[in-house]
Amino acid sequence: MSHALPRRAFAGLALLPLFGCAAPPAQAQRGALLALPDFADLAERVLPAVVSISVTSEARTEVPAELRGTPFERYFRERLRGRGQQVMGAGSGFVIDPSGLLVTNNHVIGNASRVQVTFQNGQEYPARLVGMDELTDLALLRIEARGTLPALGWGSSAALRVGNWVLAAGNPFGLGGSITSGIVSARGREIGAGPFDDFIQTDAPINPGNSGGPLFNMAGEVIGINTAIYSPSGASAGIGFAVPSDLARGVIDQLRSSGRVERGWLGVSVQDADSAEPGGLRRGAAAAGGVLVAGVERGSPASRAGLRQGDQVLAINGTAVDTSRALVRGIAAVPPGQTVRLSILRNGRPMELPVQVGRRPAQPQG
Repeated sequence: MSHALPRRAFAGLALLPLFGCAAPPAQAQRGALLALPDFADLAERVLPAVVSISVTSEARTEVPAELRGTPFERYFRERLRGRGQQVMGAGSGFVIDPSGLLVTNNHVIGNASRVQVTFQNGQEYPARLVGMDELTDLALLRIEARGTLPALGWGSSAALRVGNWVLAAGNPFGLGGSITSGIVSARGREIGAGPFDDFIQTDAPINPGNSGGPLFNMAGEVIGINTAIYSPSGASAGIGFAVPSDLARGVIDQLRSSGRVERGWLGVSVQDADSAEPGGLRRGAAAAGGVLVAGVERGSPASRAGLRQGDQVLAINGTAVDTSRALVRGIAAVPPGQTVRLSILRNGRPMELPVQVGRRPAQPQG
C-alpha cells in the first residue's frame, strides 16, 4: 500500500526529468527525431524494382440450369458465345532478375487472361506466367523488357528478430507505388492457409493491392512477400502476413527452372507426440518428443519402407523434428526419388529407417 508524502517532504528537492533526460523539451524532441530511422534513401533505392500488376479475367455467363438439356440450350449458348464479363484486379510484384523475371502472389494472377505490369517510371509491359504454386501462394512472371531492369536481392528471413524494422512496398487500393514501415511483430505464424504456413507477421500497413509486393529489411533485401491481412474492415488493422524469403526462394527457383514445384511425400498421417491422446501413447513417448505416426497409407513410400502406425519420428537425416508441420515441411523439401534416413522410436527402441521419398500428389491423403 502506498502513502502520500506530506507536502513539506518535497522542500529543497528537484524532480528528476522523465526517463533521466535533462535536456530542454525542444532539444529532447529533436534528439528523439534523430533517433528514428530515415527510410528515404532506402525507398529511393528499392521502389524502381517494385511494380503494380493489373489483371483481366473472363467471367463466363452460364446457361440457366432450367434451360440445360432443352431445345433452348443451344440458342442461349450461341448468343452468349464470347460475351464473358471482364473482371479487373490489381496487385503488386517485384523484379528478381534484370532480364525480366517478377515475383507476385498466385492469388493476384488467378485465372487471368491478361496481365500488365507498370513500373514506378510509368513504363508498362504485358507479362506471361512462368509458373505458380498454390500451396505457398506464389507465382513467377516474365516480361520482355527494353533494356536491363532494376532488380532486388533476397535476404534471410531466418535472421529476422521480433522488433526489427521492415518496409512494405506495393500498390495499395490501386494507387500505385507506395511504401509503409513497421516492425516484425511475430514469426512462424500459422493462419490456416495450408500445410506450409510459416508467415512473418508485421504491423507495417498492408492493404488490398499490396499482395505480392516485397517486405524489406533495412539492407533493402527482400525478406518476405506480402500475402494476407487480418482485418475486420478489409483495410489495414496492423496485422499483415508475409511469406518468408527462405521459403519463397526455393519455390521460385523451381518455378524458374521447370515451371512447377515438386515436393517430397511419405504417405502418413501424423500428430505431435505431446498432443496425442494419452491412451494411444506408450509410456514415455511424449517425453521423448518427435512426431507420432497415426496412420500409414497403403502402397505409399512410408509403407514400402516399413514405417508403422505408432512409430515415433525423431529426425530426418539427423535433423530433429518436433512437430508434425516440421516433418511435413522437411519431407516436402526433399526431391522426389531421393532417399532419406528417418530416426525413429519403435516400442521404445531407437531405429534408423531409410525411405525413398515419393512425389507429393495434388491432394495427398497423408
